[in-house]
Amino acid sequence: MLRATVGSVEERDEEQEDEGEEELRDGGVPFYVNRGGLPVDEETWERMWRHVARIHPTGEALAKEIRGASDLPKIPVPSVPTYQPTTPIPSRLEAIQKYIRELQYPFTMYNHTGTQFFEIKKSRPLTALMDIAKEMTREALPIKCLEAVILGIYLTNNMPGVERFPLSFKSHFSGNHFYHIVLGVHSGGRFGALGMSRREDLMFKPLEFRTLLDLVQEFERSYRGYWHTLRKVKIGQYVSHDPHSVEQIEWKHSILDVDKLSKEELRKELERHTRDMRLKIGKPAPPSPTKDRRNSMGSPLRGPSSPIRRISRVERRPSGEKKILEQKSSTDINGYQIRV
Repeated sequence: MLRATVGSVEERDEEQEDEGEEELRDGGVPFYVNRGGLPVDEETWERMWRHVARIHPTGEALAKEIRGASDLPKIPVPSVPTYQPTTPIPSRLEAIQKYIRELQYPFTMYNHTGTQFFEIKKSRPLTALMDIAKEMTREALPIKCLEAVILGIYLTNNMPGVERFPLSFKSHFSGNHFYHIVLGVHSGGRFGALGMSRREDLMFKPLEFRTLLDLVQEFERSYRGYWHTLRKVKIGQYVSHDPHSVEQIEWKHSILDVDKLSKEELRKELERHTRDMRLKIGKPAPPSPTKDRRNSMGSPLRGPSSPIRRISRVERRPSGEKKILEQKSSTDINGYQIRV
């Protein structure tokens, strides 16, 4: 049922911890990461099917039925959106979100294979991440939320009037924590978001929120609808529009413990972050690598590459001390884990 039968994967482990907690699990559940590139080898392919057999209600029967079928329908490959010069920015963003969603077909809007096909290392320079995004458009495989952020950046690079920034969430439900990330967007004095989630209202947000506070509170309302308590919000800086930039994405410029902040304190923190993002627009970016240097860097999906030295550490501004979480009973839900 995949669009490409395409090496190897390994479980997320301690090596990935510096990449951020939200990458370790998908809605609280560990998953495999394809770290060998494409095409996928036989061992990886078989491990993915074993995982599907374990987690699906009908177990191995489903896997055997699909793999034994000789007349499976051909899966359409979505086309990367194109626009006329006069197409409004909101319409372009809606087209991009539609394309991201179409990558999930026939997986009902999300990659449930238990495998993330594209390895996203947050420490990579932007140019390397854009190479991965190009690969996503070529292979048209189902993606998860972090992959959707990288793809969203790639598809909006040619929109200089649209600023993009990572926006990640940590929520709490029935004694467990859940992590999610979207791509925040800002244009024409309004905020919105692009992304991928199991939940319709935890990904795309139209470009209609006047402030960053309004956007964050909208996501908080959506989380409450699934009985999740939003604990923490991490907001990055604006991302360069230069696809060959050697800058690293600043993922966590502000870290806010929203459950400890009053509404007024949260408003001030988000206003401060908005000012910080505006200041970054006027700062010159480091020079892009030459063509020869880009070639020497190699593709992140075609074999091992040299580790990238972090140029500088980002100063983070936590909003307060970490709070000890209380175990809350969920008698109405009977312990059902709502994964977002």
